[in-house]
Amino acid sequence: MTGRCVLAIETSCDETSVAVVRGSADGFGDLEVLANVVLSQVATHAPFGGVVPEVASRAHLDMLEAVVGEALAVAGLQTGDGAPVDAVAATCGPGLIGALLVGVSSAKALALAWDVPYVEVNHLEGHLFAVFLEQPDIALPMVVLLVSGGHTMLVSVSAPGRYRILGATVDDAAGEAFDKVARYLGLGYPGGPVIDRLSADGDRDAIRFPRGMIDEGLDFSFSGMKTAVINYVRRHPDAGNADLAAGFQEAVVDVLVTKALRAAARTGAQSVALGGGVAANSRLRERFAAAASDAGLTSHVPDRVLCTDNAAMIAAAAHWRLGQHGPTPLDGGAHPNLRLVDT
Repeated sequence: MTGRCVLAIETSCDETSVAVVRGSADGFGDLEVLANVVLSQVATHAPFGGVVPEVASRAHLDMLEAVVGEALAVAGLQTGDGAPVDAVAATCGPGLIGALLVGVSSAKALALAWDVPYVEVNHLEGHLFAVFLEQPDIALPMVVLLVSGGHTMLVSVSAPGRYRILGATVDDAAGEAFDKVARYLGLGYPGGPVIDRLSADGDRDAIRFPRGMIDEGLDFSFSGMKTAVINYVRRHPDAGNADLAAGFQEAVVDVLVTKALRAAARTGAQSVALGGGVAANSRLRERFAAAASDAGLTSHVPDRVLCTDNAAMIAAAAHWRLGQHGPTPLDGGAHPNLRLVDT
């Protein structure tokens, strides 16, 4: 098998994922996903209404060996005499410390056993590389709206590895707000997908919730929007969940799309892209693409498989980092509060 193969492990939260990506050692635009296995723990954590860190870590320990084996099998790679891949990577942060340590330790062990380089990857950079994985020739500079359960930020990308943070949430992340509203309405966990589904049966114009900080710069605030839903339900206990979900979702999407296009205009971006788990939201995908088109911008809305936590995006980032910066020393650790820094 020609080209450089990188096996990556993603265990930052509650998905156990292993992927294999292949590409030329001196190239970037020819990456091919040979395998991307994602095993979700949603059913395990649903009774608790959210992710339980210790439970997540133990589940990763129980599942990871089998997921590695499945990824290698799907990729058509054998673990015989030689190393099946040319490098092993892992998400080193941000995330749950116990979960991260499972992935980092396992990746180092495999790298040692196979005598291949180890590469650590910032989970947030992985979400940015999901864009390049699907559209390597996207016009730069671009603005990426990276929106998930733990992060909501606008990132200017002038080239792979060159980033500038334009704005971020000052309180709750958008995905966190979805989860909290869903929990208050008794809709279950995770909140984002259930609100998305329920919104299809509601009237998004029936209840107009406030748009937090929509006219103020490029930072975000979703805590007040969540509180507005709670206060509305207290005043109108008979309000239907479908209309509540649709109205809240529309308010969040309004803010996200408005600020993403504002960031693109301020920076002179040629394209805009979505990244992160909330990028799977159907209304956000629809409005983001339409708004970008109206503004004359190229847009990229990733496949839903690459929105949520997955190892393919980690492998893509690792493939590039290995070529540009070489391997990571094996004394590199896990960093639960790791940030994406301006470069």
